[in-house]
Amino acid sequence: MKILINNMFLAIQVLWKRTKNWVINLGFGWESTLSSFNSLKYSRNLVISIFLTIILIQIPSIQPASAIEAPELLPDHLTNVIDLGKFLNDFQETELDQSLTKFEQKTGWKLRVLTQVDVTPGRAVKEFWGLNNRSVMLVADSSSGNLLNFNVGDAVYALLPRTFWIELQSRYGNKFYVREKGQDQAILSTVNAIVGCLEQDGCVVVPGLPQEQWLLTLVTSILGGIIFGFAGQPRKEGEIFAWKWALVLSPLWGMLLISFGIGPVVTRTSEWLPIVRNLAGFVGGGVFAYLIPAPKRNPKTS
Repeated sequence: MKILINNMFLAIQVLWKRTKNWVINLGFGWESTLSSFNSLKYSRNLVISIFLTIILIQIPSIQPASAIEAPELLPDHLTNVIDLGKFLNDFQETELDQSLTKFEQKTGWKLRVLTQVDVTPGRAVKEFWGLNNRSVMLVADSSSGNLLNFNVGDAVYALLPRTFWIELQSRYGNKFYVREKGQDQAILSTVNAIVGCLEQDGCVVVPGLPQEQWLLTLVTSILGGIIFGFAGQPRKEGEIFAWKWALVLSPLWGMLLISFGIGPVVTRTSEWLPIVRNLAGFVGGGVFAYLIPAPKRNPKTS
């Protein structure tokens, strides 16, 4: 490192001397000036190269912040919940521990919860809990960008695919949800979702329809109705509805209504009210777009 700094200092001195020579040679002909300019450019590139080399050498030495492993933090008694981060109160921790014990006895699936901030038991927790292919460990760490992380056994993926865990993490572990509901509710909601899906032999998506997600499906349904209404505007005299154009644009409005408006609702909840609202939004958007006066076309000239 010291050698690189010394080389950089020497390069700066060379750059300064060549700059002086370049200024002096301004009056001694174009070729001499051009040669000095090229030398100045070479010295500048040399300084930049050395500087970048220093940065590249330092980058590998910068390690990301990680929790300190402390196996001695493991409790001296067997429990399904290790709340090192103190995200749960005593009642919640006790009730969650008992419910996970009953769940394991009933289904054979092993679900464990670990909360931490800056200190973690590390790999020792795997032996402490005896994690295997039929186990899931939920790690709640408030020092990371997302509160939730999962250690999932291979047998679990057959019932809960990777997309399920990504959606589960983004729904309950994001900062907005944690800030609004609290860390304890994020953990309990996540556990309930996992338990519910494993009890019903798997889920493709996370059950439940959050308000913001339903609003997104409603917006896409209305947009699909607007496209359907515009496509159905009559274009000929005596025509009431342009079914031909509506069918031509059916892949677009059909995708917005079915794939993005109805599909996410049906796969996440059994309630009919969101579906009725989305269909009403589609019809309302279609009627609104249909009743908007179409721009008048210029009469054909012979």
